[in-house]
Amino acid sequence: VDSRPVREALLDGLADGRDAAGLAFRVALSLGYAARRCGRFERRRSTLVDFVVSRVADGPFVGVSVAGPSPRFLLADYLVVHNCEEYGRMLQADPAKVSRRAKKRGMPQMGTLGAGNHYAEIQIVDEVHDQAAADRMGVGEVGQCVVMIHSGSRGLGHQVATDALLAMERAMERDPTLRPNDRQLACARINSPEGQDYLAAMAAAANYAWVNRSAMSFLARQTFAKVFRASPDDLDMHLVYDVSHNIAKIEEHLVDGHLKTLLVHRKGATRAFPPHHPLIPVDYQFSGQPVLVGGTMGTASYILAGTDKGMHHTFGSTCHGAGRASSRNKTRRTLAYEDVLNALEQKGISIRVASPKLVMEEAPEAYKDVNSVVDTCHAAGISKKVVKLRPIAVIKG
Repeated sequence: VDSRPVREALLDGLADGRDAAGLAFRVALSLGYAARRCGRFERRRSTLVDFVVSRVADGPFVGVSVAGPSPRFLLADYLVVHNCEEYGRMLQADPAKVSRRAKKRGMPQMGTLGAGNHYAEIQIVDEVHDQAAADRMGVGEVGQCVVMIHSGSRGLGHQVATDALLAMERAMERDPTLRPNDRQLACARINSPEGQDYLAAMAAAANYAWVNRSAMSFLARQTFAKVFRASPDDLDMHLVYDVSHNIAKIEEHLVDGHLKTLLVHRKGATRAFPPHHPLIPVDYQFSGQPVLVGGTMGTASYILAGTDKGMHHTFGSTCHGAGRASSRNKTRRTLAYEDVLNALEQKGISIRVASPKLVMEEAPEAYKDVNSVVDTCHAAGISKKVVKLRPIAVIKG
């Protein structure tokens, strides 16, 4: 895996997923459609793809049927839903609350990374801090190869937020007690029509994101299978976990000794439930929920585990990354494209990037030290370190 030709071949194969053209068709295949079962598949391809994309907001458990002789397929056929937060589907999602414009933006972007700090990385297990938990997750061997994908709900989710901001601004005009000092902090009461509509649309966007990441995971497995001439199962390419961040969720927590229903908004944070919690997979009942903490180009990433202390002190939450140390405009002014690429080359890291400006904007210098952030969370006891991951190949959307 460390050899340059293999890295380059994997990068070229994975980077194909950046192109939106024709990708929805590949996603339709990856979600369980078989050409031999669909008759003249090419002729019906547009109808199939439109139908799949219109239903992904329901999450990967929804069954879809295609007109004609084709039987029903379950979208979970290729998704390891048991290792997804919420099992890959927020039940309160209502696609009817997602605007036509949001769906139109999301349709061609299914199965794509997106820009900003989103990425797909090929990484190596560099350090093991909790051998038992790492073995349970299947990443307990130093030198082992893993793939980490950081992406979300793309333009669909962005439009859901934009639509909600406008609706909440109108709601604030009717309620004089709601007066934030920043338009981006526009708000509405949770039980108001605007609040309920947003929670339903946001859940639909989260479901879209789970399907989006699952589609990219499928394409990544196919790429590895092609390069190494072995099946994904033979390569042991199982899903460790799929966890969200920047999301609001209704959960039950102890407050002053009493169980209360809360709306927990994890902005800049991610869920980190402890061992024995009923909402985490049975495989992780003794180790705690896996927590994925992504670095940036050239820096480490981590897999952590949730703790009881975090459940009591932070409502089962911890960090999801390092956070920016300087703005994108500043890094574009102060960093040179060639210097960033040379620094990555010296570390033995290959890269594919859609735009040169992304190299400067997402350079390691633009972010806080992820090691210090993770060490702080570990020392505070709100999550514990399991493994440290070192990147060897990076794709920026």
